[in-house]
Amino acid sequence: MSVAYENNLVVDNLNTQIPRGEITAIIGPNGCGKSTLLKTLGRILKPKNGVVYLNGNDIRQLSTREIAKKMAILPQSPLAPAGLTVGELVAYGRFPYQRGLGKLKPEDKNIIDWALAATKLTELEITAVDNLSGGQRQRVWIAMALAQQTDLILLDEPTTYLDLSYQLELLELLYQLNREQGCTIVMVLHDLNLAARFADYMVAIRRGTIIRHGSPREVMTAGVLRETFRIDASIITDPRTGRPTCISYDLIKAE
Repeated sequence: MSVAYENNLVVDNLNTQIPRGEITAIIGPNGCGKSTLLKTLGRILKPKNGVVYLNGNDIRQLSTREIAKKMAILPQSPLAPAGLTVGELVAYGRFPYQRGLGKLKPEDKNIIDWALAATKLTELEITAVDNLSGGQRQRVWIAMALAQQTDLILLDEPTTYLDLSYQLELLELLYQLNREQGCTIVMVLHDLNLAARFADYMVAIRRGTIIRHGSPREVMTAGVLRETFRIDASIITDPRTGRPTCISYDLIKAE
């Protein structure tokens, strides 16, 4: 699969498969094509050539409503319509299941309440989204994606604007969804250690090309990080998690 913006080729001849029922983290330097790949997987962008398959079906052949029942997408820095409350925005996640101008059913309301509680937003349900901090807004969008109740969630840098504790809370929530409900999660992350800690599968990209994909132990190596980020990294096994962790790194001088 190749993806281009006009004549600018961003992703070139990429071929990968997202493991079903697992958490996948996409890593790579700024401008390498991570977000472009995620948008293409979510049918926001059309590949220049190649096909994206969702459960064996060409994603271009599925209706928008069908896709919305199978896949939730959280882009970078999404914008909410002015004046919406937290509860109203989260309720948008139930749109694919409504007919015409139908009202929310009790089942929809229960799911919305669950999504608000899971993201610790219940007390802010009637608060205007415009009045929230950046971190709170991010959690509202996550709640909307949860309310959609799909088998696949795509998230582009979901920890943006979140402090350390909220980053962990969010990723632990996604981990719990994956483990308890079998939800497939694909996310772009800048924090390599968080990616290695929570992902089952990692994809390292540089200049639109996959450098390595596999388990965190296969991807979080000094060699892969050297090729992907041009850094000389020191990797150890975190005694708490048993996952590979980058404890320090230096820039590699021009060779």
